[in-house]
Amino acid sequence: MPDRVLLTGVSGFLGGHVASALLAAGYQVRGSVRGLAKADKVRDTLAKAGADVGRLEFVALDLLKDDGWEAAAQGCRFLLHTASPFVISMPADKMELIRPAIEGTERALNAGLKAGVERIVLTSSMAALAYGHERSRTALFTANDWTNLDGPGGTAYTESKTRAERRAWEIMEAAGRKGDLVAINPAVILGPLLDEDPGTSPVLVIRLMNGSVPAAPRLAFAIVDVRDVAAAHVAALTSPTAGGRRFPMGERTLFFKEVADILRQRFPERAGKTPRFEMPNWAVRLYALFDSDVRANLGELGVARRLDSSDVEALLGRKLIPADQAIVATAESLIAQKLV
Repeated sequence: MPDRVLLTGVSGFLGGHVASALLAAGYQVRGSVRGLAKADKVRDTLAKAGADVGRLEFVALDLLKDDGWEAAAQGCRFLLHTASPFVISMPADKMELIRPAIEGTERALNAGLKAGVERIVLTSSMAALAYGHERSRTALFTANDWTNLDGPGGTAYTESKTRAERRAWEIMEAAGRKGDLVAINPAVILGPLLDEDPGTSPVLVIRLMNGSVPAAPRLAFAIVDVRDVAAAHVAALTSPTAGGRRFPMGERTLFFKEVADILRQRFPERAGKTPRFEMPNWAVRLYALFDSDVRANLGELGVARRLDSSDVEALLGRKLIPADQAIVATAESLIAQKLV
């Protein structure tokens, strides 16, 4: 009988790729969805991607409800917690993000500990380590860094991921099992879509390809391919050196204009809708008067955070997929799914 993994958030962009990687590695996967009505869709999507869905089962779990968590974890050797709210537009009430992130982490880890799982892998984020620091910082962010919630540039999302990961370490330490937790801290996740749902991060590429961004604001983001993030989650389950550690993941940091240039060069037939010029900061600030999403990111203008991914490359035994390949794979998927 293959080892069973409880995978939360199996219907998400990352969750689907993690499920596919787990199945390819020979695991039995018990994937959680908020409602079982999604199960057939997820099964069909993974089957079309070539996964052996004969070893895939589903349970209904809600980050904000206790129902089903303990039963879901029973009989599982490992727990992989990817489910967490992720948005581009910040909600008016920050607790809409923070509460499910923290409470979902508590429910998942407590259920896993009660069931006696051997290792728990948590999907955290660079949002939990690279924010609230000086804008002028040029040093790479490492596993030793934590986001300063009292510093500049924080959002409801960075707070949700930071507080959720810190809570995870607290729970494991209190249980005397800190060495059985692994945190994966990816940057913006791009790469091939498994179905017509672009998730959240690929929407950035959609906006650069559909003409909705006439000029690129001077905003930068670190990029990592979803296939690498999935592979890191699977490797972390059994790596003898991964326990008790955090793994930042970001292959390269690019400004919007640089991403647009990659898209325009690779897809010249769509170049007319892809921004050619960078928007001056004064123009971004003017535009922000009428756009709350832009206004929320004004503090990020000109800031380029870069991650030290050497630990995760050692875990994988190879270099990360180049960011430009992740961008192109995202765009090709969006075109194939007729989303741009």
